[in-house]
Amino acid sequence: IQLQKRNFDIILTAPGGECTSCGSCSSKVDCYPEPGSSESGCYSRGCLWCPSNNPGDPWCIIPDGGKTTIEILTGAVVTPPPSSSGCNTDISEPERIDCYPGGGATEAGCVGIEDSERVNCIPEGGFSPSLCTERSCAFANTNSPNAPMCYFQVIKKSTGTVLLDTSLGGLTFSDQFLQIATRLPSTTLYGFGENEHQNLIIHNFDWESFGMWARDQPPDPGANLYGTHPFYISMEDDGNSHGVLFLNSNAQDVTTTPAPGLVYRTIGGVLDMYVFLGPEPNRVVEQYNTAIGTPFLPPYWSLGFQLCRYGYGDLNTVKETVARMDAYDIPLDVQYGDIDYMDEQRDFTYDTSNYAGLRDYVRELQAGGKHYVIILVQIHDIFLCTIKFKKNPKLIFHFNTIDISHRKQVWPPGKCAFPDYTNPDTETWWTDQCMDFHKTINFDGLWIDMNEPANFVTGSTEGCASNNLNNPPYMPKIWGNVLAEKTMCPDHRHKLGNHYDVHNLYGWSQSNVTIKSAVASTGKRPFVISRSTFVGSGQWAAHWLGDNNADWHDLRMSIIGMLEFNMFGIPYVGADICGFNGSPSEELCERWMELGAFYPFSRNHNGLGYKEQDPAAWGDEFAARSRAVLRTRYTLLPYLYELFYHAHTDGTGIVRPLSFEFANDKTTATIDEQFMWGAGLLLSPALYEGIKTVSAYFPDARWFNYYDGVEVGARGTTASVDAPLGTIPIHVRGGHIIPTQEPASNTEISRHNPFGLIIALDDTGSAAGDMYWDDGDTLNP
Repeated sequence: IQLQKRNFDIILTAPGGECTSCGSCSSKVDCYPEPGSSESGCYSRGCLWCPSNNPGDPWCIIPDGGKTTIEILTGAVVTPPPSSSGCNTDISEPERIDCYPGGGATEAGCVGIEDSERVNCIPEGGFSPSLCTERSCAFANTNSPNAPMCYFQVIKKSTGTVLLDTSLGGLTFSDQFLQIATRLPSTTLYGFGENEHQNLIIHNFDWESFGMWARDQPPDPGANLYGTHPFYISMEDDGNSHGVLFLNSNAQDVTTTPAPGLVYRTIGGVLDMYVFLGPEPNRVVEQYNTAIGTPFLPPYWSLGFQLCRYGYGDLNTVKETVARMDAYDIPLDVQYGDIDYMDEQRDFTYDTSNYAGLRDYVRELQAGGKHYVIILVQIHDIFLCTIKFKKNPKLIFHFNTIDISHRKQVWPPGKCAFPDYTNPDTETWWTDQCMDFHKTINFDGLWIDMNEPANFVTGSTEGCASNNLNNPPYMPKIWGNVLAEKTMCPDHRHKLGNHYDVHNLYGWSQSNVTIKSAVASTGKRPFVISRSTFVGSGQWAAHWLGDNNADWHDLRMSIIGMLEFNMFGIPYVGADICGFNGSPSEELCERWMELGAFYPFSRNHNGLGYKEQDPAAWGDEFAARSRAVLRTRYTLLPYLYELFYHAHTDGTGIVRPLSFEFANDKTTATIDEQFMWGAGLLLSPALYEGIKTVSAYFPDARWFNYYDGVEVGARGTTASVDAPLGTIPIHVRGGHIIPTQEPASNTEISRHNPFGLIIALDDTGSAAGDMYWDDGDTLNP
């Protein structure tokens, strides 16, 4: 409903005794009995516009004696038009906006919402149409004595779509329970995390609930995982989109309802809501990222293939693994050190027995164009800390920033403590430790893990006190139904506040501190990977999808996780290729190498006690196929780097659902087994055991096979595509130019190779593209 304020100068002359003003009318006869009365429409009928605070009173009334003003002035007989006689407005037709763009309009539906669903826009009392308009609210008469005549909704002006409609359940605001419910304009809803969303990237509306409370939890259906992202994108039925962020760091959950609608609940903090209007879904992502902080620009080398294993056991095994990768000429840019490189899993140490010579070997890797990233966990052995601080009395003050009153049990032996990264003193201490250790191990990047924060006991070794923070009156839909399970007691104090309020910010605050530590240590563009994330973490850190399983289900689910984190502003994301827990079959690992070659974060990683699964461990044929698919990735790295540049400068998503590029194609809304790299490349991986072809959907555009340039005849339909082992189907979209470069065994070499362009014309014979290039690791390029 478009409300326009009009000024009318009405001069009425009539015989004495006739009603010429609202106050002089002895009776009120409705001059506008049909719904939709307006001030201008009322005056066009020669009647009086008399807004009233009395429920049931007509606002457009006939003057006393049953004569309209026109009758009084001209003597003509004018009868008020009957219901549904037509539109009475002075808004010209070209300026009108359809309030029912999807069709199915009714007169009653056009007027407004039901009395019972209104929320008062003037809660302090009284009524004034001008005040109602000033508050951007809608007003209409009501027959209910207590229903408000001035009420709100959040409406998109351009289309009339209602974006937030709290009539579904209103608002509850109390000390440890906040709830808001809203109707949604459609059932195409993306977002909310970090959770494993099953089967489809869009949510179902059969009372589905998700908790958001950072937890050391491997991906499991419905579980709350490592991070917290209370943000959603709703695609409206007309093809437009909007997004909503509930910026809150407390434990929370969301439930979808068949209305369709959702109910959001949190147990503390405030309701700080942001609405992003798009209208295209990619614009929603850009607007969201601009608000929370655009993603970091990664160093170029970090776009190469990466390798890790928890349980190498010794340095010789690491050397043998890298050597066989080189022997097969499989591209490799980054080798990792997991916690087994440490001395008894203590940060800023290394095992001088099993990893003797690590310092020199890291230098050797770097001389050959490779890089080394180390893991750091945020748990510190109290005894070790005490020894360090006794050696350096200046650090006693920083030691006081660590929680020693609530002792934990995690990786290091003995009792442990968590640093408080919300305390500025901890930042100084952490940076000093990183810089000092960099003199020993010349690491290129930092991998921060277990920072939900994770704990192997509930709360602490002494348990948690019985109070309303540790046991709130409402428990969000989280696993375990205990806030302290696998983490700290909620009543523990940080510099910023109770753990109850800042738990979900722990990984976020450590990322902020660690990126500064990485810069101070290396002097180059930083590379930080964090397991736990929150709104805005993407401006500092990358993310991997956690301790997944080596099975076909988790292979498929990784696409949904990758797409969602691109919506959450963390586009540098990927899953552990071939799975972390369990030993994959050769076929599964090979298919995962094909998909993982097109994760932004492409790393093969597995857990302790499982068989080796790096691409050189399976024999000649596997190695050859992995080499081929990774060389395809390396060929396309200039395009990926360009996408990261746009993510950094504009907030644009890198990996996108097909629906974000083809919003008006309803078929694309549920597709989550294909994905786009930017706007130009369509990838359709093989995700099921034993298949040799993929059923791929091709939206209405020109599509060309990446490998041979042949145009695909399918448009707006599904087609069968060959996908033999070692191949991931890739198609180039007409209208786009893709920059490429000859691949090599690592990016330090490939960066010096010749460039190329793939030019794919659209239906008009046109194509466009751009390219960003720099030296790859300058701090401020």
